[in-house]
Amino acid sequence: MNIVKATRRFEDWLALHIRIVEPDLRFKHEQMAAALFPFFRATFYRWVQVWPEVCAELDHVPRLLSVGDLHVENFGTWRDTDGRLVWGVNDFDEACLFPYTMDLVRLATSALLATREDHLTMKPKDAAAAILEGYECGMEAGGRPFVLGENHEWLRAIAESKLRDPVVFWQKIDRLPAVKGEIPESAREAIEHLLPERGMRYRLARRVAGLGSLGHLRVVAIAEWNGGRVAREAKALTPSALHWLNPKRAPAEILYAAILRRAVRCPDPYVQMRGHWIVRRLSPHCSRIELEALGTSRGELRVLEAMGKETANIHLGTEEKRRAVLKDLRGRKGNWLAVAAQVMADAMEKDWRVWRERRQS
Repeated sequence: MNIVKATRRFEDWLALHIRIVEPDLRFKHEQMAAALFPFFRATFYRWVQVWPEVCAELDHVPRLLSVGDLHVENFGTWRDTDGRLVWGVNDFDEACLFPYTMDLVRLATSALLATREDHLTMKPKDAAAAILEGYECGMEAGGRPFVLGENHEWLRAIAESKLRDPVVFWQKIDRLPAVKGEIPESAREAIEHLLPERGMRYRLARRVAGLGSLGHLRVVAIAEWNGGRVAREAKALTPSALHWLNPKRAPAEILYAAILRRAVRCPDPYVQMRGHWIVRRLSPHCSRIELEALGTSRGELRVLEAMGKETANIHLGTEEKRRAVLKDLRGRKGNWLAVAAQVMADAMEKDWRVWRERRQS
């Protein structure tokens, strides 16, 4: 099955679970054709299809609750219950039971593809080594959240340099187009549950964001409250793409809330599951960190090591697999992660060229 047929079948499956936003899906297809890195981010369903064929040996290792769609732009900041700025993984749409190796290989592959398109400058082998060093260190130590206060000053400097200016942020929010037509009552209830007061008046708008979730309905409530602005977003969720590919191997339920609850983490109290909706606060301090913020290759490697540690924080949510993971990890020699990332990157690039040629013909 090639990428075109796989995409068609996946989107047919998607339509069984949610109402597809067709303009967003067409935009996703355009982004997939535009460049390799956006294609990679948009096609996790293809990744899980190719993975057992290309990385067969890495598929037969301990399985645990994983991010799945992990990549270098899936990290950002939020405020915890004490108002502290925290950094870590900020999207768990594809959370499911995967081999522990998959998150590591996907993260390393994303770094490799980013270097191919000149978004990053480090060598792929160095990137893989940094991720692996951080991951093993995190697994051995039992994990620790990244609170950007008195610790991790270097990471706080990167994060704060990209925090949106409030004026610019709210101007952008104000430009979001109004929702046309009816929205599911469950989405409205999910948003209202997270607003600071009952009975607040708000404007409903549509938001287009991300790549893998393009086509899923996103609804944003924008309101004035106590002298300032607030915004809450509800996004439609489905089970992981692994359930599309292999229902017997993947649970049908959405595991977003489970992975948040079990990980070594300072949670964002404004990220909640409400039915089949993930609801979150939108604010200048709750944003992902883009590649351009990482600075020099030395800074990039330091961030990748932190990403490896944060991946361990997530995997430690399956505490009973920790010893088995460490045993398997220590038994691996050489540059296995860099090699696997190279193989998967080549497979993704091959698919991208097929997709681009079909779109142009």
